[in-house]
Amino acid sequence: MLIKTPQKSFLRESAVTDESLFQERRILLKKMGFLGAGTLLSSAGSNKVSARFFNDDDVKFSTQKLHYSQDELNVHLIKTPEQKVVSHNNFYEFGAKKHQPAELAQHFNVNPWQLTVSGECDKSITLSYDDLINMFALEERIYRFRCVEAWSMVIPWIGFSLASLLTKVAPNSKAKYVAFETLYDPKQMPGQASRFLGGGITYPYVEGLRIDEAMNPLTLMSVGLYGKTLPPQNGAPIRLVVPWKYGFKSIKSIVAIKLVEQQPPTTWNRLAAKEYGFYANVNPTHDHPRWSQASERRITSGGLLTRNRIPTLAFNGYAEEVASLYQGMDLSTYY
Repeated sequence: MLIKTPQKSFLRESAVTDESLFQERRILLKKMGFLGAGTLLSSAGSNKVSARFFNDDDVKFSTQKLHYSQDELNVHLIKTPEQKVVSHNNFYEFGAKKHQPAELAQHFNVNPWQLTVSGECDKSITLSYDDLINMFALEERIYRFRCVEAWSMVIPWIGFSLASLLTKVAPNSKAKYVAFETLYDPKQMPGQASRFLGGGITYPYVEGLRIDEAMNPLTLMSVGLYGKTLPPQNGAPIRLVVPWKYGFKSIKSIVAIKLVEQQPPTTWNRLAAKEYGFYANVNPTHDHPRWSQASERRITSGGLLTRNRIPTLAFNGYAEEVASLYQGMDLSTYY
């Protein structure tokens, strides 16, 4: 049954359409070439498992406590409950439905791990799992997190600035962009082994930033959340967090960072360029082709269907820190 709503910005099509009709439409869109990051969601109104959050007994994963300095600047932000952060995930390597990463990533092996940083720099390095945790002083950053699908959370990430890592490798004058790559391991990541389960994405997942975006103090390499190491469904052992951009820019389970001269390809832009731009800055005045970005559903302590609609802020509320990076750019063209 189709539930009509008077305001386009309140709900996405998938949230107001019967799941069977939505899945048929999804298949049609895929055949027509309009596959996107928000297309493969199961209905928010479904009674199936994908329409709920997990209880403590549903998901088990191994994490360890981290030593870090607490964020004293953003304690006023109301954090999303931890159990919702670890059970409501987009990580297509472990399935395109929200519940699948938490279910299918539980035996993902994060140690040993290697992260290489190379390219246009003077001192390429390879970091081990222990290096990720111990090489840099860890700090908490409580950030708003905005998904392109028009839902949002507030998450207390633990990590270190990407700038501190890049400074260590000494970028040269040709380093204009930073390219990122996720682990490719179909045996551990079932979404990589199945186009159906993995949403039709070409793997490995890749992302990129301009060098000045990467060096911005807000840009974080996260190794944990809620005071503990990252669960596998949240991108263990290390992921990117760029709080003024839509969530798909914050690539997970990174194994390679490369400084490059030309703008690198990015997964969702490569798949649907008219829907997902390279910059992907949170912009309430530039709608997604199939839904408004003017408001968002903040995931809080209420149920999954709780309508905590709030206005979306330019640059996700971080305009003071990052708007100058885009001075003179038309952000509806460079979206």
